[in-house]
Amino acid sequence: QVQLVESGGGLVQPGGSLRLSCAASGIIFSLYTMGWYRQAPGKQRELVAHLTSGGSVNYADSVKGRFIISRDNAKKTVSLQMNSLKPEDTAVYYCHPWTTNYWGQGTQVTVSS
Repeated sequence: QVQLVESGGGLVQPGGSLRLSCAASGIIFSLYTMGWYRQAPGKQRELVAHLTSGGSVNYADSVKGRFIISRDNAKKTVSLQMNSLKPEDTAVYYCHPWTTNYWGQGTQVTVSS
């Protein structure tokens, strides 16, 4: 059974930082490109960053220079370090292994003063 468990969300002031983590089980984690997505109220889910099995990364323009995606294949985790957070980063964040239909429950990130 595949499980994806996101954690690390919370309430943070603008300019602050958060580190999200996603723990995966039930998949051969190292083989998958892992993506972090987010969905704000009333908006479509969007790709924030992805990291391939070979280590290539890509970021949405809105987060370039502020967010860093990383993975630990031994621990089957993917993380998202979020710095210089803005109110528009407020959303539920999800991790997702590409080419699968698996999603976690998400973790809420709220950026507000």
